Amino acid sequence: MHSPPLPTCLLGSTGRTVTRFGLGGEGVLRTQGCEAEADRVIDAALAAGVSYFDSAHAYADSEAYYGRRWASDPEARARVFITSKSACRDAAGARRDLALTLQRLRVDHIDLWQIHDVRKVGELAQLTRPGGALEAFLEAKAAGKVRHIGVTGHHDPDVLLKAVRELPVETVLLPVNPAEGALSGFLSAVIPEARRRKMGVIGMKVFGQGMLLDAGASAAELLRYALAQDIDTAIIGCSTPDEVRENARVAATEGPMSQPEAHALVERMRRRARQLAYYRGVY
Repeated sequence: MHSPPLPTCLLGSTGRTVTRFGLGGEGVLRTQGCEAEADRVIDAALAAGVSYFDSAHAYADSEAYYGRRWASDPEARARVFITSKSACRDAAGARRDLALTLQRLRVDHIDLWQIHDVRKVGELAQLTRPGGALEAFLEAKAAGKVRHIGVTGHHDPDVLLKAVRELPVETVLLPVNPAEGALSGFLSAVIPEARRRKMGVIGMKVFGQGMLLDAGASAAELLRYALAQDIDTAIIGCSTPDEVRENARVAATEGPMSQPEAHALVERMRRRARQLAYYRGVY
C-alpha cells in the first residue's frame, strides 16, 4: 500500500515548490567515508518524494554524497531543490566555497545558496562591506550559478532579525521547535518579519540534536509541531532510511498539530527551554 504524497508549498516568493519535509544535511550526511549509508538515506528520501535537499560546505562529505547521486541520475537532480551554504564573510572565500560546492555536488548551479550561521551584528558589516561575502553571493546569482540567496542563523534571534531586514535574501533558515515556542525571538519575531518580506521560511533544529526527544517529546510530535508553525518546510537530518520514511509518513498522514496540541507541547518543554535551545549559546 502506497503512502499518500508528501504535502508541498511554495517557498516564499521564489516561485519554487518544495515538500514540507526536507532532508537535512546532518545525520549520516555529516560524516566521511559512509557512502553506502548516505546513498541509502538519499535514495529513501527520493523514493518518499522529498524535494528539498539540504547541505553545507561545512558539513563533512554531505555535498559529495549528494554529488554521487546527482551525477548518476540527472533526472532526479532536475526534480529536486538542492541547497548549500557558505560561512565565509569575505567575497574571495565565498567564491572558493561555491566553486568547491559545485564541484562536489557535480552540478553547474544550485537552487539556494545560504549565508551560513550569522551570529553577531558585526558579521553583517563584514558581509556587506566592499569585498564582503554578499558581493560573491549577488555575483553568483547574476551569473546563474545560484538561483536564490538565503541566510541562516540559530544563535541570536535579534541578529537574525537584523539580517532578514537588511540583507537582500529570499529565504531564512532558523530553529523551529517547542523550546523556541517557550522563548521569544525566532518564532515570534523573525518568522513574522520574513513573511512580511515574502521570504521563504525553513525550519531546522526540529529535534534539537535529540535533546528534545530525550526531554520526552516524540519525533512525530516534534515534526508536527514544526509543521504547525508558519514555515514552508522542516528539514531533518536522518541516519537511516527508516527515519526518512517515518518523517515522510508523519508529514503526509498526520500533518500539523492543532494549536491546542502545540501549546500543550510548549508547556511541557517550558521549564527546560533555555537548556534545550543549546544552540543559542550562553545566556
